[in-house]
Amino acid sequence: MLKNICLTAALLAAFNSCNNSPKEGDNRTSSAPIVSKDVHTLSNADSVMMKHLALDIKVDFENKTISGKATWAIENRDNASVLKLDTYDLTIDSVVVDGKKVQHSLDSMIKFLGSRLNIPVSKESKEVAIYYKTGKNARALQWLDPQQTAGKKHSFLFTQSESIYARSWIPCADGPGIRYTYDARVTVPKGAMALMSAENPQKLSDSGVYHFKMEIPVPAYLMALAVGDIEFKSIDSRTGVYAEPAMIDKARYEFEDVGKMVTAAEKLYGPYRWGRYDVIVLPPGFPIGGMENPRLTFATPTIIAGDRSLVDLVAHELAHSWSGNLVTNATWDDFWLNEGFTNYFERRITEEMMGKSFVDMSWELGYQTFVSNVNDLEKDGKERDTWLKLDLKGRDPDDGLTDIPYEKGCHFLKLIEHTVGREKFDTFLRKYFDEHAFKTITTEKFLSYLDANLLHGDSALYKNIDINAWVYGPGVPANCPRVSPERFKKVDSVAALYGHNFYGKNMNTKEWSTFEWLEFLHKMPDTISIDMVRKLDEDFHFSNSGNSEVIFAWFVVVLKCKADHKPAMIAMEKFLSTVGRRKFIEPLYMTLMKRNPDLAKAWYQKYRGNYHPLAQESLDRIVKDAKM
Repeated sequence: MLKNICLTAALLAAFNSCNNSPKEGDNRTSSAPIVSKDVHTLSNADSVMMKHLALDIKVDFENKTISGKATWAIENRDNASVLKLDTYDLTIDSVVVDGKKVQHSLDSMIKFLGSRLNIPVSKESKEVAIYYKTGKNARALQWLDPQQTAGKKHSFLFTQSESIYARSWIPCADGPGIRYTYDARVTVPKGAMALMSAENPQKLSDSGVYHFKMEIPVPAYLMALAVGDIEFKSIDSRTGVYAEPAMIDKARYEFEDVGKMVTAAEKLYGPYRWGRYDVIVLPPGFPIGGMENPRLTFATPTIIAGDRSLVDLVAHELAHSWSGNLVTNATWDDFWLNEGFTNYFERRITEEMMGKSFVDMSWELGYQTFVSNVNDLEKDGKERDTWLKLDLKGRDPDDGLTDIPYEKGCHFLKLIEHTVGREKFDTFLRKYFDEHAFKTITTEKFLSYLDANLLHGDSALYKNIDINAWVYGPGVPANCPRVSPERFKKVDSVAALYGHNFYGKNMNTKEWSTFEWLEFLHKMPDTISIDMVRKLDEDFHFSNSGNSEVIFAWFVVVLKCKADHKPAMIAMEKFLSTVGRRKFIEPLYMTLMKRNPDLAKAWYQKYRGNYHPLAQESLDRIVKDAKM
């Protein structure tokens, strides 16, 4: 999952195709035993093996529900008398075990975790069918009315199952260490297309019934569904893009190089093992940058800039096909094993595609993000959350979705690369992905593997790396690597002069990338005059920018000014009315609440319905006392 990309300093403050079918000896095993206690699942999948899910569901836009049957093939290895599954706001109509209806029970709701579903089973039980429907508080689901879509004509539904939200639309064992295969039959209104994290159709079904198959075991957080007015366009023989008809041509242009990204990733760390790699551009309400659902990355439309300048997001989600989807963190306390590795891999792909001078800018922006996030967490008394190994017991696992797993994780890997040499580190990573393919891993098991296969107990290497400071210590370690991008040095010199009889006409910005514009904007003074804000807009037309990263950074600069710059405030309201990405909307509302709470409340009341339930939860806390 891409949390942050191309961040400005202001936000820092407030990614050989193989046969799809499993082969003998390739390590694909459904629901391997949980290797570490997962405190965020109420299931007993460590005793009862979840082998395969057969899903038969209907999507009802009128009532905004998903209903149907989830049939689990199980293996009761420990002779448990009860199968325990995770649910969240699900209505369980009935349960059938091996063809016989049984009496089930639901425990009381536990904050964050939902309600445990208890189903009586025996040692011989093989199949459990659960008839159910989703509730109005399904945290994974966003139901969009036609006006909330790009086309404005048809309803749309999409899911966001990470971290523990799959349980709100499927009764399941919802933990990253629990893998299973699945197939699905999904019935949707005629005229709509359905897509899942599986083998997908490329054309509309006349019947409204779609069939899916995922024969590689995946955890529940990678279960995904999208339904709406969707079209497909091919990029090459194994990549393509889905989007609403109003967006499909723009999306296809933007993702021209996705096939080349897959090839670049394979060159680094081995074959892409999932068959096809496609991307769907979702409506604006999608709350995050991207989600690495196998075979079908979910992406925010905010990366459609018209000049392919923001597609490093796709590199991030593609990298998850190795780090995360292929080798998965066993628990959410080990989240850095997904995101730190993916951030590192993303930047290696970007370097392969764009060159070192370009990726150096990404490393520097990431370092700034890391430092700023540490400062914010420490200021809030959350120093423990700056460790790589998290401690989320009794908490919402989303509390761990800070920049720490991403940036501290990838800088730790960069330090190891610098210490042992890139060639050795690449060989190690290739071996790591191969030997742990389709398995889960804890932090402790990774560190043991690191020692056995790369560091070999070398005291000098251990001293230079200082693993404890990174994994089990707070803040920014003293040996954190940092680059000094040459391209940023030029930008910084120009930014220092701007406003001192030095304006846009004196600057040569024709070849500037998004990164350079972000660096320029975050170098603007904390106290900025309305005259300088107006001059910046006059010189560079920031208020009319089609680049979501740049215009967001611009809004942050504008909000530092005590006076309102009307063109920017008009653009900001339009942005907040059409964009649901939490990375952008949360800091904007947070700043607006400090600057003009009445305006923040008015805008939020007006546009709250456009945001995903997860975004609404966090924004409700930010925009206090707003009438909903």
